[in-house]
Amino acid sequence: MAPKKFSPEFKSEVVRAVIESSRTIAEVAREFGVGPETLRNWVNAYRREHADETPELTENERNELARLRKENRELKAEREFLGKAAAFFAKEYR
Repeated sequence: MAPKKFSPEFKSEVVRAVIESSRTIAEVAREFGVGPETLRNWVNAYRREHADETPELTENERNELARLRKENRELKAEREFLGKAAAFFAKEYR
């Protein structure tokens, strides 16, 4: 069986569907009727060609990043507090 030939426009559209969404390569490959390994190769080639470009964050991504940073600060503070409390009580019982 001869390999399928895909136009550059089609390849670009399919790669954008992966890059610009949170869908997996397998999902997009199934949707467009392309093999997942073929699509993975196209995506990797695109990322190598555009390695110097940093994608802009969407509003949802910015909000999620801010939420995660806040949660990270809170968890670090809690961990620090629990470490100090454990050290305090360890001294008390000696």
